[in-house]
Parts: sequence; C-alpha cells; structure tokens
Amino acid sequence: MDMNTPRTPPRKSATFDDYTLAEIRRAATTGIYDIRGAGAKRKLPHFDDLLFLGASISRYPLEGYREKCGTDVVLGTRFAKKPLELKIPITIAGMSFGSLSAQAKEALGRGASMAGTSTTTGDGGMTPEERGQSKHLVYQYLPSRYGMNPDDLRKADAIEVVVGQGAKPGGGGMLLGQKISDRVAQMRCLPKGIDQRSACRHPDWTGPDDLEIKIHELREITMWEKPIYVKVGGTRPYYDVALAVKSGADVVVLDGMQGGTAATQEVFIEHVGIPTLACIRPAVKALQDLGMHRKVQLIVSGGIRSGADVAKALALGADAVAIGTAALVALGDNDPHLEEEYRALGTTAGAYDDWHEGRDPAGITTQDPVLAARLDPVKAGRRLSNYLKVMTLEAQTVARACGKSHLHNLEPEDLCALTVEAAAMAQVPLAGTGWIPGRGGY
Repeated sequence: MDMNTPRTPPRKSATFDDYTLAEIRRAATTGIYDIRGAGAKRKLPHFDDLLFLGASISRYPLEGYREKCGTDVVLGTRFAKKPLELKIPITIAGMSFGSLSAQAKEALGRGASMAGTSTTTGDGGMTPEERGQSKHLVYQYLPSRYGMNPDDLRKADAIEVVVGQGAKPGGGGMLLGQKISDRVAQMRCLPKGIDQRSACRHPDWTGPDDLEIKIHELREITMWEKPIYVKVGGTRPYYDVALAVKSGADVVVLDGMQGGTAATQEVFIEHVGIPTLACIRPAVKALQDLGMHRKVQLIVSGGIRSGADVAKALALGADAVAIGTAALVALGDNDPHLEEEYRALGTTAGAYDDWHEGRDPAGITTQDPVLAARLDPVKAGRRLSNYLKVMTLEAQTVARACGKSHLHNLEPEDLCALTVEAAAMAQVPLAGTGWIPGRGGY
C-alpha cells in the first residue's frame, strides 16, 4: 500500500470496549472479582423514558399554588395498631451503620424528620444517634441478624423484613475489615478488622409459609403495634409481591436493579435483577388481583432522583418511594469541591463508588474518625431536608398540571412512553399513539 494512501481510522469493538478490556486485564492480574457500590451504571429503561400528559382542554389543571395538592401517606394500615403517618411519600432507604458513619446516620434521621418522613436502619443494628434524631424509624430485619435484638425492635416505629435488595437479589452484602471498627464490631458481634459477608437468606425460614410465621412472631414481639414491611429485590415482582401479601405484610418494598449498594460484586450489580420501571406494574397487578391495592402499601426504590420520578412511580401505582444514593449525594457525597481528594483515590467526584474501602473524603461512607468528623450532621441533615422538600414540590407541580389534588390521584392514564421498551414495561401508550405493546390499540 502506498504510504501516502489515507488509512481507515481504527475502530474499537462495541463488545470489547475500553472498560471491558480493562476489567479483563484487572481480573487476569489480580485473580479476584471486582467489588463496588453505587448500583447499576449501564443505561436501562427508566423514568426518563416516560412523560406526563398535562391538562389542556380535555383535562382541567389545578391553579398553581392556590389549590392544594396533598402529599401525605399512611403506611401499614392493614394490621398495625400504629401505622406510620408521613407528610410526604418519599422515605429514606436502609443503609447500615458500618457502611455509613455515625454522623451520616444521624444526618439522615435529622433530614427525614425535618421533612416529615421516615428513615431506615439498614444492616448492623440501631444507633442512638439515628434513633434519637428520627421521628419515624424503620428497623431492618436482615438475614445476617447483625445487631438485632428485641429491645430495638420495640423501639422502632416499623419493621422491614429484608428478603432481597435490587442491586443484589439472591446475594448478601459485604463489609470489609477496614470498616469493622471497635464500635461496629461490638454492635455486630464480629471480630474487629475482619471482612464480613452478610448471608443471602434468613437462617430460620425457607419460604412463604415460614415467612408468615416469622411475621406473626414479630407482631407478637411488638404487641401488634408496628407495621411489618417485606422488602424484595426486583426479579419476579408479581409472585414475590403476592407471596409477601399472603404472608401478612402491611407494606411491600420493591427495589429495582438501579438501587444502590455499599458493596457487592459488579457482576451482581450489572447482570442480576430487572429495571425499576419493569417492576412496578407487575407488582401493582399482584395487589389488584388480590384486592389489596392501596390496602397493602407499595414502596418503590431504585434510582429515584427527582420529583418527576416520584410522581411517575406513584402514577404507576406505588404509594411511596425510597431513596438511598440520592440521599447520600444530598448529604454531600461525591461533591465536586472534593475533586482533588477523589482523584488521589484514583477516581473522580461523579464516579466515586469505592464506598467499601472506607476512605470517603466526604465523611459519609467511612468509619475513619478523622474523615467522619468532616460531616456536620446538622448541616447535612438540613441539606437532605431541602432536597426532600424540592422533590415534593416538583411532584406537586406535575400533579397539579395533570389536574390532581393529591399525588395519589395520579394514574397510568396521565403518562405516555418515549420508547417501545418503556411502553411495554410501564404498560402505558407510546407517545402520540394509543398503542401499548402486548395490548394492541392504534
């Protein structure tokens, strides 16, 4: 070939992209799988693929801020004597002390209480900081039983039996030794500085019949006062939700694969589970088929970021949502003002996901006392409260535009989809048509 002949530019493989090649080299060099947090990073069908159909002539909108749009929600009305009465339908998901610093757990409690909603303990037990600052605290009852005791069960305002998590359905969590401090070790009855892996299933039951017995046991321990939630990862939402209801749950928490995690194998995060958007309609169908929609409340989590996401989840049939990763960002995690310190860790502010290493310069996902002291729980709690209030206002704005006087009056009829995939998952028409994949139409 003549050296002066223009060459075709080199073309990289879409299958073997730079990230995939780097992962192959890393695996070949180290012989271990990758662990990280922050949830799925691949692009998936999500709430951005839906649009609201605001009112015009055929629908009548509410007038701005002069007409009320309710946001309250009551969770646990089925059997509990004391259901949770929240001002907003946005709750804080379970994130453990151990994964998070004590200051971060306190900040979550402060922010949630200021906004009139609940927060959740996560694995590892209940801390005085979190209980003291949380008006409504949900106590997670996990397969590991770390930190679990009947006294804390009774101190909680609700109990969440965790069967699965969206980022790792069928798998257990990890907490590496560098985050097992003296306090964490004491709370979890673990040796200090030794890696631990939470169990992937409960040790004392193997199916829905046993779950029913366990729920009854928890009700007796708490004098039938506390709502009992059952949390499942998004895999087979119709059957899992139906079985949770039949087992006696007051509330079902459904976590899609965009849900975050402090640490698990990347193969779990990116290749197990189904998108949050695909979870909601089958779950609602299960509740409707059992005659329990709105009687057993449905909380959806996994990638909720804005008031628009909240409104869309509720329009599809959820009663409330839960946020985790977004709440940490609101506290101050992955903040650009710490960019130099994130770069020193070999990452960048917008991509930091090595929460399990315990070196978070924001002082949130760490047990290092020097780093943790950087987080002011009062200021961070105020930031979270501001964020929750903005999300609520955004959701109200959308609901008013659709002519709804309460967020729970939003419905699938208010939505359309931008892609065939989203239309099929959400079971709403493709924009500009009446066609719902699988159902026909025009």
